[in-house]
Amino acid sequence: VYAKKTIEEMLEMKKPIQVTRSSMPDFEEYIEEIRSIWENHWLTNMGEKHRRLEKELMDYLDVPNINLFTNGHLALEYVIEAFNLKGEVITTPFTFASTTHAIVRNGLKPVFCDINPVDYTIDVEKIESLITDKTSAIVPVHVYGNICNVYEIERIAKKYNLKVIYDAAHTFGVTVDNIGIGNFGDASMFSFHATKVFNTIEGGAVTFKDERLNELLNQLKNFGITGPESVEYVGGNGKMNEFQAAMGLCNLKHVDREIEKRKKIVERYMENLEGIEGIIFSKNQKGVKHNYSYFPVVFDGYKLNRDEVFEILKENGIIARKYFYPTINSFECYRNEYNPNDTPIAKSMSEKVLTLPLYADLALEDVDRICEIIKR
Repeated sequence: VYAKKTIEEMLEMKKPIQVTRSSMPDFEEYIEEIRSIWENHWLTNMGEKHRRLEKELMDYLDVPNINLFTNGHLALEYVIEAFNLKGEVITTPFTFASTTHAIVRNGLKPVFCDINPVDYTIDVEKIESLITDKTSAIVPVHVYGNICNVYEIERIAKKYNLKVIYDAAHTFGVTVDNIGIGNFGDASMFSFHATKVFNTIEGGAVTFKDERLNELLNQLKNFGITGPESVEYVGGNGKMNEFQAAMGLCNLKHVDREIEKRKKIVERYMENLEGIEGIIFSKNQKGVKHNYSYFPVVFDGYKLNRDEVFEILKENGIIARKYFYPTINSFECYRNEYNPNDTPIAKSMSEKVLTLPLYADLALEDVDRICEIIKR
């Protein structure tokens, strides 16, 4: 078979397949979008492209308010600060480091709630047992495009008068019961990192219900400046620049097509791997329009364990990701305060799950090759 292939094809096969690759517009399209920046010299501080992107994202996500940031982490950190929370915040250890770091950097204590084994989001049946008189908020995480039980979390929050701030980094464009996911809770943070379904190179946003929050977020991400000669808050610098916004304006035009491509890749994975003993997929959630942001596979009872599959794929030039591993309550910086055995499902899942390569331009033939290696 190899003898019949051209040199170019053989070289192409030897290229590593990364776990993800950034979606980008045509070069000429981006150049045309940034042309006006050379004309007006407005590079940052909420310029014309920043304002346009906010409006277009509000329409696409179907949310009443949005505020853009230079990255998703600062978006989360600042919105937590804006609510002036105190004491303890209930969250999940099965997430990226940013979620917990944003809580801790606001002087708050994270209280880790275990996840459920079906969609890997926070276990709503365990939240109430963790609520104390020190609890001020819940920071749940939508995982791999799977959404939390937003209705039950809303019930709990109302019962105990708690704020709810979602880490929605994985759920750009996702809807539940035809409602944009950014409408739930008091606020939601979205990441527009280069690896996400929609990117602004780096970037992020907060969606929220109370429009009064917008002015405060603008001030916090601009050094706490409230007027020409007034600085009322100890703020920082979290402003999205015009080049990021321009990339977002371009990518937003194509995001639906990109999601459709991802869907076909996920379906191809499913065709190849479905029904194999010991290989488990997360189930589709009722009423949820997915964005196919990740393809997590749980190896539980398969002939090889997760780490063995990871290494074999790597030997064949295929870079998968142990996502999320380890759990946050296992991190060195939190190890003295928490025990990962207190969240056994999250710990177990972190040792079994592997996210396989998934991006819009991944060839279906490469998907077949990845699956053949796993099955072989």
